[in-house]
Amino acid sequence: MSESAKVKTCLWFESQAEEAAAFYVSLLPGSAVTTSFRPDPGGPALMVEFELAGTPYQALNGGPMYRLNEAASISVTTEDQAETDRLWEALVAGGGRASRCGWLVDRFGLSWQIVPRSLGRCLAAPDREAAGRAMQAMFQMSKIDIAAIEKAFRGEMS
Repeated sequence: MSESAKVKTCLWFESQAEEAAAFYVSLLPGSAVTTSFRPDPGGPALMVEFELAGTPYQALNGGPMYRLNEAASISVTTEDQAETDRLWEALVAGGGRASRCGWLVDRFGLSWQIVPRSLGRCLAAPDREAAGRAMQAMFQMSKIDIAAIEKAFRGEMS
């Protein structure tokens, strides 16, 4: 639970901490908003604590002084193309933007990596030539296409 976690990642938002946390926990099973701290009981939360699939985070409404950027990201391992597609589409919707090699930035400015488990297996395979082909295929992608990665891994380039 995030309340007992010794280490948590804190994400700085200008004023959308509650909205972002609620959105993020809606995406992954085993996720929940755990606490909100409101200096003014009727006002917005200053800090929201939440878990994404058991990993603790904090979202801070810190004002416009700092902005999220691609120097840090949340990486999510997906099990199949359907999960990859679902997360990708939800995260780029509403003003997010796709990047390269499984990376994207959501509408709040948070960077994500949506990484199918099979991509990791291909890239770490002992057959370094096959792994290299999979990596070259990945370099051409925005959202990862598992079938295309596996095809490149097998040497079935089109």
